[in-house]
Amino acid sequence: MSEITLNPDQLKEILKSAIIELLRDNREEVSEFLAELIEDVAMERAIAEGETTELTSRNSIFQLLGPKV
Repeated sequence: MSEITLNPDQLKEILKSAIIELLRDNREEVSEFLAELIEDVAMERAIAEGETTELTSRNSIFQLLGPKV
């Protein structure tokens, strides 16, 4: 088997083409993946923020979630 040699610019163009093709052919899967990734990052930030804020009572949470009068 012969060896193929690529310079960095050729490798960059091949990878770029492969990524573009992947995105075009799998648009829905990529969108779902990115949405999950964004949700995970948001959840991580919310947890980190929650660890630095003061605690609240269960009753006050349920009052906020309850029906508005």
